[in-house]
Amino acid sequence: MRRISFLWTLSVFVVGSALGLGSAWLAAMWLPGASTVTNGVWTTDLTIGSAAADPYLRARVALSGVLALNKSETLYYTADTDASGAPLSSACVYRIEGRDPAARWWSMTAYGPDFYLIANPADLYSESRTTVTRGPDGGFVIRVARAAQAGDWIPLGDADRFRLTLRLYNPDPSVVAAPDTAALPRLIKESCS
Repeated sequence: MRRISFLWTLSVFVVGSALGLGSAWLAAMWLPGASTVTNGVWTTDLTIGSAAADPYLRARVALSGVLALNKSETLYYTADTDASGAPLSSACVYRIEGRDPAARWWSMTAYGPDFYLIANPADLYSESRTTVTRGPDGGFVIRVARAAQAGDWIPLGDADRFRLTLRLYNPDPSVVAAPDTAALPRLIKESCS
């Protein structure tokens, strides 16, 4: 009888721990926080890097390996889906077009589902204010794709899914005040294989 009681207690502990850890992971990784802001396909959380961040956001930041600065120093926008709401897929070619966001400096980086850089033979991982090629009008076009692209290109290696992170360093006060209406680059799906 004592052995059955011990096994029952152990199994309840294991199942309870698995459910608790699993639900905490899901909440940290997938539930938007109360301070989440959307701007087109881009989302940001205004409490990243601040004392106001809730435990789930802090866990998400820790799991993603980001050393988060506060919003006056850096705003982090992330895109996981295209304009139609479909998850970003390396089977597609995406075009990012726009002008420099209102910030001292910016960078755009592709990450795999594990939040790490995507290994690729070209050893290219991002584009930035200082590396992107601009047209005569000051605008830029960056392609994100598995296969090599002409012009500015962020390769996707062998990743199936990916996410894009746009970092705005020392954003203009107007961006900090209204991150949902800031002029950000557009993300357009060009084709899929």
